[in-house]
Amino acid sequence: MPSPARLSGKSAANLALNTVLASLDDAKAENIVPIDIQGKSSLADHMVIASGRSHRHVAAVADNVIKALKDAGLGTARVEGLAGADWVLIDAGDVIVHVFRPEVREFYNLEKMWLAPDLEEETIH
Repeated sequence: MPSPARLSGKSAANLALNTVLASLDDAKAENIVPIDIQGKSSLADHMVIASGRSHRHVAAVADNVIKALKDAGLGTARVEGLAGADWVLIDAGDVIVHVFRPEVREFYNLEKMWLAPDLEEETIH
């Protein structure tokens, strides 16, 4: 397989997404939801939302994702919230990962916002 630096944009995004999903699964993250945000946002191609059972589990899941991205040669991700571990945001460029404690995830309900249909796709009568 070519190095990540030589992959096209779509292939690099897919590699990053697959790396994130595998690392979340390895770390026993819960309720993993990948969301395709291409065309909805210029921030990234994919967003992944997952939960950890506790502060410690959220931090461990986030650390696992960060290490997996680095080991895959996908560069250093920007990370916010690791110290508190209620909600950790990992920006890996093509993929944005949110790891929440369950009650924080329920409060912000990002899935509802990002999985809502576009207005252009809805027929209004």
